[in-house]
Amino acid sequence: MPTDSSPAHAPLPSLPSDHRELVLKVIPMPADCNANGDIFGGWVMAQVDLAGAVLPARFVRGRMATVAVNQFIFKQPVRVGDILSFYSQVTRIGRTSITVMVEVFAERISSQGQYLKVTEASLTYVAIDLEGRPRPIPADAKSAWTAPA
Repeated sequence: MPTDSSPAHAPLPSLPSDHRELVLKVIPMPADCNANGDIFGGWVMAQVDLAGAVLPARFVRGRMATVAVNQFIFKQPVRVGDILSFYSQVTRIGRTSITVMVEVFAERISSQGQYLKVTEASLTYVAIDLEGRPRPIPADAKSAWTAPA
């Protein structure tokens, strides 16, 4: 199978160790495949939504809902048996909403120790009350956050 060896698609020697946080690891299974034999994009999107909600949950301290998928880029196909690592970073906190960037790296079973960025997305979550209406994010939670450089 040919591989794209351009710098934008070259496997990374290791996973990120900077300001991003590992929030989820998962292995896709055969039942998650599309008609091409790759993992269905909708399955990846669902996992990204779950991973993206982890960090906002610390700030929201209650119910929240996904209100926007601002950007979603599939860079490489995901395959059965890939070990997927989801890294997340809060990029913005507003009065009622939080935006996060999620990056997904695949460790291919055929090349353990080499990682390939397969997906990146930006999602926005909003804090909601018991009736589903937007509510303010607690001020002390917002004050503990520092914007990425």
